[in-house]
Amino acid sequence: MPISNDKIEKISYEVIKILYKKFDDFPIDTSTNRNAPFHTAFLNAFSDKLGEKVADIPFFISLSSWLQGLNTTLGQTFFEKTAHILSDGEKREYTSRKLGNLKINQTQKNIINTIVTDLSSSNRSPNSEEEEKLLLQTDGNLEVNAIDFSADVFIEDADQIIAIELKSVRPNSGEMRGEKHKILEAKAALQKKFPNKKIFFFLGFPFDPTQSENPTGYDKNRFIKSNINLDKFFAKDEFLLADELWDRLSSQSSTMTKLLGIINQVATPSFLNDFRFLNKPENKFTDKAKYKKILNCWNLFSELKLVNNEELIKQIILNNPKHNRQFNQLIFNKDGEYNAGRFNYLDNLLPKNP
Repeated sequence: MPISNDKIEKISYEVIKILYKKFDDFPIDTSTNRNAPFHTAFLNAFSDKLGEKVADIPFFISLSSWLQGLNTTLGQTFFEKTAHILSDGEKREYTSRKLGNLKINQTQKNIINTIVTDLSSSNRSPNSEEEEKLLLQTDGNLEVNAIDFSADVFIEDADQIIAIELKSVRPNSGEMRGEKHKILEAKAALQKKFPNKKIFFFLGFPFDPTQSENPTGYDKNRFIKSNINLDKFFAKDEFLLADELWDRLSSQSSTMTKLLGIINQVATPSFLNDFRFLNKPENKFTDKAKYKKILNCWNLFSELKLVNNEELIKQIILNNPKHNRQFNQLIFNKDGEYNAGRFNYLDNLLPKNP
């Protein structure tokens, strides 16, 4: 079964919003750049390597900052929201300030401390099956709070819990020990909370930066060697990588290829002009064919429905000020977000098929 049009549209909304915001701060004019004398001085050492590839050092510095911002936006916003859309999951935080800490047995906490210590000193190798068996050892001892933990993606099915922590593809080496400790306590706590369900908790990496042959492919052996301490604390079945991650989230195959296709449909050099064209209601009348073509290309099926039913909507809203005000709103707001409230209002006015 392919990804539904509803999910494709929601992912497209996220792409449009990110592109619109990043166009707003793209470093076109570097004449007003803040002073960066130390960066410039250090880059002098690489002038022979930069050569003709980078003629404008101030622009290069500004572009590097812009790319870092894009990287942060993808990591903190796009990947997580897309994961929720594909999986019908959510972010879940079992912390003292959110949902409250879950409980584990003191014996389990002691076992987890021992496992992490042994992994740190290389006295044991990561083995998820063996570790999960150890976590089942309880002796009725005092219950204590599990440490704060969250899952960027939390999926609850009838027979299983799938939790995923989305990570940068280049995590700091020091992160791995803490992540392992957190996940072991989370597994024990979730098993106690959901005793009749199988618990899975993975690290998720959205792409494999070591892969050059195929942008959606992955090589776990090569990837794990490229990240310091990842193989020290995690077995290969404890993390999902590239298309493996996205396929697990969507329950479909070749999902990452489909995601890149959605992005490429929207992220063209004409994006900003097309965005402005759609956000001028009069263009629906002056060039409806172009208007509908962009909506189709951007997977904006909801708006396309309104355009196709516009004459009927006009008849329905005639002489009704409230309806007219909704109709006359722009389809994108100032932050580049699709005006879903306007669509829902107008869609509810249309007759429903029996």
